[in-house]
Amino acid sequence: MTAPTDQNLADLSVDVLVIGGGNAALCAAIEARRQGASVLVVEAASKVYRGGNTRHTRNLRCAHDAGNEILTGPYPEDEFWDDLMRVTGGETDPELARLTIAQSKELWDWMTGAGVRFQQPLGGTLNLGRTNAFFLGGGRAMLNALYDSAEKMGVAFRYDTAATALDIEDGFFKTARIQGPDGPQVVRARALVTAAGGFEANIEWLTEYWGERARNFLIRGTPNNRGTILRMLLDAGVEPVGDPTQCHAVAIDARSPQFDGGIVTRLDCIIFGVVINNRCERFYDEGEDFWPKRYAIWGRLVADQPDQIAWIVFDEKAVGRFMPSVYPAISAPSLAELAEKLGLDPSALAAEIGRFNAAVVDGDFNTEIHDDCRTEGISPPKSHWARRIDSAPFHAYPVRPGITFTYLGTRVNHEARVLMQGGRPSANIYAAGEIMAGNVLGRGYLAGIGMTIGAVFGRLAGKGAARHVGN
Repeated sequence: MTAPTDQNLADLSVDVLVIGGGNAALCAAIEARRQGASVLVVEAASKVYRGGNTRHTRNLRCAHDAGNEILTGPYPEDEFWDDLMRVTGGETDPELARLTIAQSKELWDWMTGAGVRFQQPLGGTLNLGRTNAFFLGGGRAMLNALYDSAEKMGVAFRYDTAATALDIEDGFFKTARIQGPDGPQVVRARALVTAAGGFEANIEWLTEYWGERARNFLIRGTPNNRGTILRMLLDAGVEPVGDPTQCHAVAIDARSPQFDGGIVTRLDCIIFGVVINNRCERFYDEGEDFWPKRYAIWGRLVADQPDQIAWIVFDEKAVGRFMPSVYPAISAPSLAELAEKLGLDPSALAAEIGRFNAAVVDGDFNTEIHDDCRTEGISPPKSHWARRIDSAPFHAYPVRPGITFTYLGTRVNHEARVLMQGGRPSANIYAAGEIMAGNVLGRGYLAGIGMTIGAVFGRLAGKGAARHVGN
């Protein structure tokens, strides 16, 4: 890549340069500073919108041997591993996955030591009280705690500042060109940590793999994750990892904004009803497994439907049993009137709901277990939590694919050091968070594991970068 050479620029010099401002970046910055390195963090967003997708998070998944005042019971490493294997189908780097799980056991103490506070788990259909630690005040409060800790330690921050070029030669980072409010500058650093997210906000890049379908996708998080740094690293010879069509994609309210709608646009009511496309056809088992293990498949499922649109249809029995979207449900006293409001064929909707209702086998409805409420004789089935949709009024939410982050990224080793093509570790470039999550997440998703990967590899990257500087 072309090195920054403008002699009119005022150079900056630092031990460790961190690009990004979310969970992974802050964990790296804090660890590097604790090891005595000088650290500069450049964040493309303004201070108000700092933190990327971390702003929209609520919890992280962590292995632990016993419950505490917040976590309701133990979550052993082997169970975590089994959960990860189930959702990824084994598409993971087993060494890095095991490392992530083992090191997740340290995150509770590390986070609380950095000022993060936790709260009792949320209700609804999440079933996460034992496995996940919820942040008191959500992701933004968690971020603020990490920023406060980093600032008190002497970490320097530049907001509204993007890295526009990286000078990398044969796997060795030399300088970065940055563009901020004061104009362009060159940063000379002895180690680089890249924690700048994926490319989910780059719709044109998404269309390279998804085609025109991607233009109907909504982006749950920051509009700043355009893959700029990822592209620079790949162009500089860093080895890629991950299927570019794989991503964390959930079904979100179709009325959400194009970007930054956040977690409040997610819909957690699928297990209480049925999901139909614009032909009034069901297309997947809504009760296949517990919601935290299946909610992240629904974005891809909707992406494969005509016009990338679907509707969750449920009745009055389900109201109040799940966390609602920020948008109200569309309601009507009859299925025919509901269909008209949704722009669907009333006879087709009535026929599909009729087929479903006729197939329901009554049982003991219980969302805490794999209950015996199921269907028989229809495809797709509903394996659990099936109840007839017959209690007026009737309700629906329109849904589209909501992309959280992409899995195409940079391959790393157990030190969070990026690997160059051919498998050789870079001398001084590290990656953490979404930009390398594809090492662990080949496909699928577990609630809270994105934050786990970011924190674990952020800490590894910070330690590694500081160790390189010290050597």
